[in-house]
Parts: sequence; structure tokens; C-alpha cells
Amino acid sequence: MPILETPYARLDLVRQPEQPNEPLQAFDAADEYLLAQLHEQGLPASTRVLILNDSFGALTCALAAQAQVTSSGDSHLAHVALEKNLQRNALPGDAVAFVPASEVAQGPFDRVLIRVPKTLALLEEQLIRLHGQLAPGAQVIAGAMIKHLPRAAGDLLEKYIGPVKASLAVKKARLLFATPAQKPAPTSPYPTRYRLDQPGLELINHANLFCREDLDIGTRAFLPHLPKALGNLRVADLGCGNGVLGIVYALSNPQAQMTLVDESYMAVQSARENWQAIHGDRPVDIRAGDGLAEQPMDSLDLVLCNPPFHQQQVVGDFLAWRMFTQAKTALTKGGELWIVGNRHLGYHLKLKRLFGKVEQVAATPKFVILRAIKP
Repeated sequence: MPILETPYARLDLVRQPEQPNEPLQAFDAADEYLLAQLHEQGLPASTRVLILNDSFGALTCALAAQAQVTSSGDSHLAHVALEKNLQRNALPGDAVAFVPASEVAQGPFDRVLIRVPKTLALLEEQLIRLHGQLAPGAQVIAGAMIKHLPRAAGDLLEKYIGPVKASLAVKKARLLFATPAQKPAPTSPYPTRYRLDQPGLELINHANLFCREDLDIGTRAFLPHLPKALGNLRVADLGCGNGVLGIVYALSNPQAQMTLVDESYMAVQSARENWQAIHGDRPVDIRAGDGLAEQPMDSLDLVLCNPPFHQQQVVGDFLAWRMFTQAKTALTKGGELWIVGNRHLGYHLKLKRLFGKVEQVAATPKFVILRAIKP
């Protein structure tokens, strides 16, 4: 397991979710560059540091014993990784404060370190929220690997913070230094909304949601085929996003006991607001979580899922396979997992290996809807 050597600490870090023989490390050259830069500038113990989008806790763990650190991000898995890595490196769990991206971190902050996220809308919302939260003389430093650093990230820093200066490249990483300037209070364009025609619903979407401007095409293919009138089943919308699958299913199944879970705090925030707007006070469990990892065994009758095929910038079916495995554990005997997936991903074969019995419910030229039954 690679060790992160920093001017502040020597850290043994793990990614989340953990995999056997993990091929990827829990930090990169952008983390190293940010920490080296901070050390070069000097960091008094009284410095109030806000760290945004720290994927697995590398920055936060390095600075936990050096300054007053607040970490904020939209990933529940990143939060789990931070807690595990603090413990793994003998750092107290209360050494840092964690603020989900669905809430506003309260400053003032002297330094803000930002790992540029994949979704620039999340970066924009985070920069908007920094208004009024920066101490006099504060500095905002954003870092990323160059291949993941779009020009628009610098434009957003300039727009919401102040003049931006780019560093030289080091080990294919680059930093952007933003000097705060006096600016009028910005108005956030988030959350956004879109309307469904069938059924006629308006859905709210906070900044970090996938397909924030319109219903994603996989879900659009899935919705007409959701099962109806199944009675008092225990049903989970796994990776719920704004909650659309679970909310629409619940309309056709008024007795269903619904659980909606996602690892994005902004997704959970969106799903809660949408459920309240459409279903009012109807009981529901909506939570941020590591999929169904915390769901008791044999506690569900049906799982609905439009699985992701990436974690941050890493593309693959690891997360989807993990969600399928979690669903099988959580389902009761005879329980069903319904998914939508791109044809080329071959989910039929993967589900057959796991469940045995798999049926194709419907198909479009691009997507298949599959039903797997737990033996």
C-alpha cells in the first residue's frame, strides 16, 4: 500500500469502498502539491482551514494535527474514508469537523483548499457559498491533475473569488491561486428543476446531481416499466439521485414501504425535498449511505437501480457489481432486483452469475431493463 509522505505527516491511506488488491491509491500528485505549497507558505496552528472535496481524506489527515480543519464534500464514501483514515493513522476522530455539501460550512476561513470536482456545478455552488466566509487575507487554492482541470474551473474562481494565478505543472498536477476580492453577494443558480410528462411531476436537483437539467435517458427508459400494484412490499431505490424511480414507483404502489439511498448528500437532499413535495408526510426512509451496506439481510422485497459506471474520474463496473451484491444480500428469498443498463455493459451475464434467474423486462436500442430473482 503506497504511503503518502507530506511535510506534515506520513500517512497510510485507503480508498473507499475497499477492494482486495486495490489497484489505485488514495491520493495523487495534486494532494502532494497542495500540501507542499501550504507548508512553503507557513501554517500557524491557529489557521482555520476549509478543505473541499477531499476524496479519501489525504489533505484532511495531513493537516488534522496542524491547524483548525473543516472538511466538506458531497460524498458519503469520502466521509467514511476520512473517518477510517483518521483512525488508521492514530488521529482523533474529532480532530476535524465534517460538513456535508448539503449544508454550508461556517467560517471565517484563512485558507481554503479545493480539489476540483468532476461536476463543475458543485464547484460553482461551493464557491458561491464562500461569500462572507473568508477571513481578511484569506487565500483560496484549487488543485487537480491537469487532465482533470478544465479552463472553466479557473473562470469560476475568477468570477466568485477574485484574480487567479496558475502554478507551474508538477508531476502532471497544477494549482490555481485565487486572491479574494470585494464582490457583491452572488445568487446561486441551484437547485435547478425539470418536469416529467408521464407522470406530470416537477423535480428539484441540487448542484452535484447527475443529469441535473433533464431526466437521464436510462431512467427515462426504465420509468414506463416499473412494476405496479404490488401491495405492501419493502422497496429500495438504490442510488436514488433525485429520487425519481422511488417516487414514481410509490405513486403506483401506495402501500409500499420505501427506502431511498444514495452516497451523494446533495442527491439525498434533492430526494427528500422531492418526496415531500409529491408525497407529503407519507413515511419513507431517505438516507446517505454506502449503497445497501447498512441494510439488514433479507429485509427487502424489491430493489430498483440505475447503477453508476464511474467513481469520480474512474470508470468501471466495480460500483455497479457491488450494488448488485448488496441488493442480493438485502433481498428476501424470491425478492427481485430491477435494473436499467446500457446494452454494451453486459449486466445480464453479471446478474446471472450472481442471482441465477434473470429476465429481460424490456429493451430500447441503447438500454435493457432486467429483472433478477433471488433464489
